[in-house]
Amino acid sequence: MRIKLSNLRQDLDQPIEALPTRVAKELKVPQSELKEFKILRESVDARRRSTSLVYTVSANVEGQLAKELLTNPNVTELPEEKKRALEIGSKQISYPPVVVGAGPAGLFAALTLAVWGYQPILLERGRDVARRSEDVKKFWEEGIPDHQSNVQFGEGGAGTFSDGKLTTRIKDPRVEEVLRELVAGGAPEEITYQHKPHLGTDKLKEIVKALREKIIQLGGKVYFESQVTDIITSHNQVEAVVINEKQEIKTEAAVLAIGHSARDTYAMLCEKVDMEQKPFAVGLRIEHPQQLIDKVQYGEFAGHSRLGPAGYHLTYRDKLTGRSVYTFCMCPGGYVVAGASEPDTVVTNGMSESGRDSGIANSAVVVTVDGKDFPSNHILAGVELQRQLEGKAFQLGGNNYHAPTQRVEDFLANRIGEVAASVSTSYRPGVKPANFHECLPEEIAETLARAIQDFNRKIPGFAGGDIPLTGVETRTSAPVRILRNADTQSVSLEGLYPAGEGAGYAGGIISAAVDGVRVAENIIQKYAPPKE
Repeated sequence: MRIKLSNLRQDLDQPIEALPTRVAKELKVPQSELKEFKILRESVDARRRSTSLVYTVSANVEGQLAKELLTNPNVTELPEEKKRALEIGSKQISYPPVVVGAGPAGLFAALTLAVWGYQPILLERGRDVARRSEDVKKFWEEGIPDHQSNVQFGEGGAGTFSDGKLTTRIKDPRVEEVLRELVAGGAPEEITYQHKPHLGTDKLKEIVKALREKIIQLGGKVYFESQVTDIITSHNQVEAVVINEKQEIKTEAAVLAIGHSARDTYAMLCEKVDMEQKPFAVGLRIEHPQQLIDKVQYGEFAGHSRLGPAGYHLTYRDKLTGRSVYTFCMCPGGYVVAGASEPDTVVTNGMSESGRDSGIANSAVVVTVDGKDFPSNHILAGVELQRQLEGKAFQLGGNNYHAPTQRVEDFLANRIGEVAASVSTSYRPGVKPANFHECLPEEIAETLARAIQDFNRKIPGFAGGDIPLTGVETRTSAPVRILRNADTQSVSLEGLYPAGEGAGYAGGIISAAVDGVRVAENIIQKYAPPKE
């Protein structure tokens, strides 16, 4: 019988290797009786006076002993794991499926199709992760952007240049499958059980390369610098996709995993498929000394090697406007980075390496926006709002991809102020003092100011005098949703499968990857693999 033991506490100074011994002691059984020991979950409990790690573990236990252990209120029987079954469709597919976009949704859709013998063709408008990294580095160091290869576009998607957070609220068996695939690609085993797992940009670069190589080994094809500029249809059915306005690739099934920043693709799709406006959020990046956040969250245990840099998640509901404000993409030990993908715009994002050792904690603080804030009723009015804010930030920053920055104290007082030598921001290629009240809509700026004051009550020092704000943050999620049916096909075009964050159905690396797997499974259940 396989059992699960929950609520097992371990002191921070106890190594994880001592956990099996600790479990045996807790259950009052010889350690030799616990077969196939496995950690299911690890979390931090800092609510008590003594911060500790809390574990859920499993093990196989035989005979009468298993029945005796079930009398322990923290022990339950684990049902036998059942592998999800897929029934291959009967309709013969004439051409391999095409997957558009090599972010998490596209990579995992293509990988799933490749595993099942569908020889998918994966198309990515940007470059492979190695060349993409050089393009991004050049932008950050020299202020020279590449509008097809940047933080938003390229192998791995926008999540590659982020903290690599793998947290998700969705309850789906595919989550574990995605995590296991990431481990097979080089991720550490602990991502399968940590409460807030993360990879970091450095590790993500290697993992997405490994996923690509596996797709190719399984018979798939991957093409970079291959932007889908049109979709050819006949009788409301996908017939082909057009690459770079000249090359056609025939297919009956196209997975559309374009990411949340493919604005030109959205414009093309507006003429072909049903879409709708979708709320998102806009705001600014805030940076703090990591030690400040560690001390507030962990007290005397701040800096302990078993805890690592602390994070936070804060929310606020504004009584005057009814808007929600929240911290987004919080990056312990990270950097604020330039994420522009269009000319004459400034976009901020957050990133961490796997070590999270920059000494800087940063997060976006964002306010919800929806149709009433958009400049028109057009489906892409949310995109228009994003561009307006990004354009204003570009001008305030000096028209050279430097970002506007402002001390929190000055933002709350609605004055430009001066950025003293004691104020540091990690944003590259550079910053310029500005007043964000000249960039953000008045109601958004005032709501944001009230939220920051509320967050300061929850984390003392959050609104400290020399704390910098940098902006603007506009790419929190897709500004549109591409409508689809229960079988994940477009409601208006058969054979088109919108997927992931760019289609409006995910929010983060894991949920996007899971959505990619789900879409691929629907293709598998409809079509038989292409004949050799």
